[in-house]
Amino acid sequence: MKIAVIGGTGLIGSQVVKNLNAAGHQAVPHSQSTGVDIISGEGLEEAVSGADVVVNLTNSPTFDDASIGFFQASMDNLLAASEKGGVGHFVILSIVGVDQVPGLDYYRAKVLQEDLLKGGAVPYSIVRATQFMEFMDATLAMTTDGDTVRLPRTPIQPIAAAEVAAVVAEVAAGAPLNGVLNIAGPDVYPLDDLGRITLTAKGGAGSVISDDAAGMFAVAPGDVLTAPEGARIAATHYTDWLAGH
Repeated sequence: MKIAVIGGTGLIGSQVVKNLNAAGHQAVPHSQSTGVDIISGEGLEEAVSGADVVVNLTNSPTFDDASIGFFQASMDNLLAASEKGGVGHFVILSIVGVDQVPGLDYYRAKVLQEDLLKGGAVPYSIVRATQFMEFMDATLAMTTDGDTVRLPRTPIQPIAAAEVAAVVAEVAAGAPLNGVLNIAGPDVYPLDDLGRITLTAKGGAGSVISDDAAGMFAVAPGDVLTAPEGARIAATHYTDWLAGH
C-alpha cells in the first residue's frame, strides 16, 4: 500500500515509515521540511494524492490552549484533503485516558482531534498510548528547581517509543478499526518513584519530593493514565530501557 505519514520525520513518525517500508509498503514521510504545512494546507493535497492510508503523527508546538486551534485546523485540512483524495484509512496517535483529564488544555485538544476524526467521512483508527519512556527527562525538567524535582504520585505506565511505532505501523497496514486500540508498557509506577528510578540510573545528584500538586500530571485523577481493560501490553520494561539509554 501507499501510505502518507504526516509528521513522518519525528520520534514516532520516522520509525513508522521505516517499519512500513520494511514490511513492503510504500511509506512516504511528510513534514514542514518536505514542504507540507498542515495549518495553511500547503502541499497537503499532493502529499495524500494516491495514498491508500494517511497516518497523522503531527503534534502541537505548545501544550496550552493554543493546541486546540492547532488540532482543529490541522484535522480540518487533513480530513478534507484525504476525503478529496479518496483515502481509505486515516490513523492518529493519541493518549490513554485522554478523555478523562479535562483539566489539561492539551488533553482536551487531543480529544477534539479524536472527535473530528470520528465525525469525518474517512474510515479511521485511533491508537492511544501511555506516556513514552523517552519523555521522562522532559517530565523531570518541568518541575526541577535547583537540586530537587517535585512530582505527583500519579500512576504512570510508560511505553517505549519503538513499540508505539510498531503498533502504529501495524494498524496502518491493517483494516480500519473505526475505534480505539489502547497500548501500554508492562509496569505501573507512581510518577514520583519513576523520577527517583530515573535519577538514580543516570547518576544524578538531585532528589525527588512527592508533591501531588506538581506538574501537568497532577490533574490526572486516579489511574486514568494507565492501561484500561483490553489494552495491548508491550514487552519492554522501563528499567531495561533505561539501562540501554
